[in-house]
Order: sequence, then C-alpha cells, then structure tokens
Amino acid sequence: MMNTTDPNNLKIVKEVNRRGILFAIAHQPATSRLFVGASDFMVHDFDVMAENPESVEYAGHESYVTGVALAGKHLVSGGYDGRLIWWDTDTKQPLRSIQAHTRWIRDVAATPDGRFVVSVADDMICRIWDVASGKLIRDLIGHESRTPHHFPSMLYACAVSPDGRYVATGDRIGKNIVWDLSNGRQLATIETPIMYTWDPKARIHSIGGVRSLAFSSDSRLLAVGGMGQVGNIDHLGGLARVEVFDWQRGERTHEFKGDEYNGLVERMVFSAGDKWLLAAGGDNAGFIKFFDIAASKLIKQDKAPMHVHDLALGDAGETIYAVGHGKTVVWSFAA
Repeated sequence: MMNTTDPNNLKIVKEVNRRGILFAIAHQPATSRLFVGASDFMVHDFDVMAENPESVEYAGHESYVTGVALAGKHLVSGGYDGRLIWWDTDTKQPLRSIQAHTRWIRDVAATPDGRFVVSVADDMICRIWDVASGKLIRDLIGHESRTPHHFPSMLYACAVSPDGRYVATGDRIGKNIVWDLSNGRQLATIETPIMYTWDPKARIHSIGGVRSLAFSSDSRLLAVGGMGQVGNIDHLGGLARVEVFDWQRGERTHEFKGDEYNGLVERMVFSAGDKWLLAAGGDNAGFIKFFDIAASKLIKQDKAPMHVHDLALGDAGETIYAVGHGKTVVWSFAA
C-alpha cells in the first residue's frame, strides 16, 4: 500500500496572504474550514480552499488572539487580554466571555471528546474548563512565577494526550509537567534547560523557553520543542530544537539539536501511528521538519513561506494547514 503521508512528497498547494500575524489555528473536521486567531484582535473563520477565501470576523477580544481550540461545535479562543471566549461555529456568535487569567493566555487546547478545554497563561496557571457550562474545573499550579534570575516567567505551551487522560505544560525556563487531567495530580516533571538562554552581561535578559508540546498517538511519548542556546539574544539565533521523552519513565529517548534552521519550534504533531513527528516554527523566516521517531533521524526539512506559529493536520493526515506571519499555507502529501 502506498504511503500517502510521505514527507518527501510534500508540496504547497495554497497560500493565502493576510496582513498582520496569524498566531493560532483550529481546523474543522471533514472540511477545509479554518478558525485563525490573529494580531488584529479577531478570530477569522474561512474556507482556505475556496477560490477567494473571505473570512467572517469574530470580534470580542481586546488584544492579540493567541490560542484557539475546537470542542464539538464550540470554538474557544484566548488572548493577550486574558479572556476566553466561547463561540458557536454554526451561528458564528459568541456564547460567553470569561476573564479567565490575569495575564496573557498563550495556548488553548481541547480534549478529544470535546468536554474540556485547557488554557495556560503568564500567570503561570493551567486551567481546566467545562466546555458545556464554562465553569472552571480546576487549577494546575506547579510552575514558578519567576525565573532563576528573578525575572517574570511565562507559561507558553500546553497539550492534551490523544487518550484524553493527561495534560502537559511547558514554561520559559524549560520546565515541563505532565498532569492527570481527571484529578490534577502531577505525574512527571521533565527538564529541558538547554531551551533557556540567559545573558548576564549584554542585555541582562533571557530568551527561549518551551514553545510547543505534543503527545505521541499512544500517549507514551512527549515531544518538547523550543530553541537551543543563543549567542545574541536580540535575535532568535539558536538552532531549532526538539527533545522527546518517555515521560512515565523519566527518560529522554530522542534529542534533535538542529543543524540548519534557527528559531523557535512553535508547534509539533505526531502522525497517525507515530510514523513521524512534524515540527514547524521560525525566526525571521520559517521552517518545517519531519523526524522518524523509530529510526531517530531527520527525514526532511525545508524552508516555509513564513515564520510558522501554528498548524493542524487534516482528517486523514494528508494535509497540513499552517498560519504565521502574514500567511496561511496549505501543504499536501500528494505525490
């Protein structure tokens, strides 16, 4: 049987230009409909494969929209304003708006069954929300609010396991925690300190952090994405870096240090059956990478048309929808 998701067959089939920065994406199953959070304070709802994609704008946030997640017919968006907004994707109207965090919401994820939504923010709290009622289920608190050098930290990333049992969170200094979603118990702590760079001389400042997390399809492995050590912290000049862990054993199973592309790994996803791990991100430019987990090697890497901030796989895993600086891009694996 022919492999329909061979990264070597990857090609761009659509590019849609848009002013500003597109930070977050959610894909509606069985369609080419996308929901995109942007720097214009809007969520944009559009069919990316239409001849002339025109978006319906969801207005409600007061600043950048940096996280979106689909939970059934509900879309939940989060942003710099600390708000979570529930939207009905049928009527395209807001259902509720909650002041969910006191600082910037960096990421939003939904459980596979659509019952819960997870949000992480720079108040260093991960929160679990009931989608149907909008009620807060619990707080997950375990990340330090200050870096070792006494500056504010950030809680950049979260991911929900495919079996819906676990939540992972990752912060500025490279600390990652895996939680039991049902009771909020901490199950594992994973350190990735190389993803944090501190400049004690020129800028007295830090850069980096864990920017993306992904569970394997069997929920056994956790991939952590960021950037290696940086020489000049005024630029994203570190090599894109991915580490993979058997989190239940506390063992690092893979280390992909990067060899060509600089910048942050902003989003990762495992293919069905974990044939490969996809990672994308960028600095001033962008990149897309595929890793063979079984062989522990890079399969393919290529330049992206923009710094990629977020991506989603199509239903059969044969299409990649990605957003970033000024563009939405669709890749296909079709030979």
